[in-house]
Amino acid sequence: MTFQALLLTQADGVTHAAVTALDESSLPAEGDVLVAIDYSTINFKDGLAITGRSPVVRKWPMVAGIDGAGTVLESTHARWKAGDKVVLNGYGVGETHWGCLAQRARLKGDWLVALPPAFNTRQAMAIGTAGYTAMLSVLALERAGIKPGDGEVLVTGASGGVGSVAIAILSKLGYRVVASTGKTAEADFLKALGAAEVIDRAELGKPNKPMQKERWAAVVDSVGSHTLVNACAQVRYGGAVTACGLAQGLDFPASVAPFILRGITLYGIDSVMAPMALREQAWQRLSQDLEPDRLRAITREIGLSEAIEAGRKIVDGGMRGRVVVNVNA
Repeated sequence: MTFQALLLTQADGVTHAAVTALDESSLPAEGDVLVAIDYSTINFKDGLAITGRSPVVRKWPMVAGIDGAGTVLESTHARWKAGDKVVLNGYGVGETHWGCLAQRARLKGDWLVALPPAFNTRQAMAIGTAGYTAMLSVLALERAGIKPGDGEVLVTGASGGVGSVAIAILSKLGYRVVASTGKTAEADFLKALGAAEVIDRAELGKPNKPMQKERWAAVVDSVGSHTLVNACAQVRYGGAVTACGLAQGLDFPASVAPFILRGITLYGIDSVMAPMALREQAWQRLSQDLEPDRLRAITREIGLSEAIEAGRKIVDGGMRGRVVVNVNA
């Protein structure tokens, strides 16, 4: 049986992406669950893999797609049987193991999460790794003891996937959210998601003093580089920051001053290898803390043939919210 997949190849250091018909026998042998994928999505990491702008892919050829949701067709894993609905996020899929921008995927059962009853497979991919990462950030802030009454929470990269879901979740939980974005024309969109205020990312994107006026009780940052440095420099005493992205850069040209003089905490958020218990907690909380109307407002659907262009757009900053990829369209 053949299936359609977004296949990445490399020649002379250049990445090539194409939607290709593959035989089911070509799927990786490692994996004890065969899944019929309904939907995937485009995350920033998918964009980097598709464009080759970062060495995300470490085995060639590679089927792209770090996320997938669908139905189990065959399984030799004790937890899963044919007909089960499952979600996959991370674990190196789309990097070292063939991914889910395809109609079929052979995956390890230990990587899969049962689709929460509150969601269908399309909604699960409207959330995807970006939304799941946003929830991991919220859980980290809660573990740090940050409460809605403690003050404003800054969300950087606000119009992107992580940022838009973080705004929707935090505002529902009662936090006053300030959204930082380079797309000031999206202010009404961000306020509809729950942002109380929208600021221009230029306020945070350049080198500045290591200690600045205290403002934020907490920060969810998906940008990195100077934006993350300045956010830390503005966090109030005892506050918390989650670092979960690198849209501006991998560098962190910071001072230790906010950490030792204000006692702030910086939490690294890893969505790829997060323990299963934490994954399941995040998906359970998403099912209760992310309102369906707000999820719909940030989501649009494309077909598999449009995924390559969507990958280019996301790394160029030309995309807002979440993109669901119907791999069967």
